[in-house]
Amino acid sequence: MGKENVSRISISVPSELLRRFDEAYERLGYKDRSKAVQAAMQSFVTESKWLCPKKGRGIGAIVLLYNHEEKDVESALTDIQHKYLCVTTSSMHIHLDEENCLEIVPVRGSSSDIKDLTQELMTRGGVKELKLVVVTP
Repeated sequence: MGKENVSRISISVPSELLRRFDEAYERLGYKDRSKAVQAAMQSFVTESKWLCPKKGRGIGAIVLLYNHEEKDVESALTDIQHKYLCVTTSSMHIHLDEENCLEIVPVRGSSSDIKDLTQELMTRGGVKELKLVVVTP
């Protein structure tokens, strides 16, 4: 990649996230932060492509980490899932510690509905991280 193809950007991140990111990229063998950010951005772009189509069917799971201390977060997440019974009928709830819970929501059905469910869950306050994993049967 030549210099003419490179864009410089500036971002703001919480210092704790940056510390964990630096530890992760060093552990994975990246020589510098820029290369690790590029890899993370590429992964984000690739994974997000699945969410763009409005047609077709999908199967997979939504994995989300959330702060159960956040007001009404558990009931809100449940309400959102109930709104999408056409693609989800169960979930697994795991207590990680006094603050964090992990929820795994299997999904199967319309790509559009899975996309909408994922977007509603990921934008709910209290959700710290969300990952959609799609598989091809």
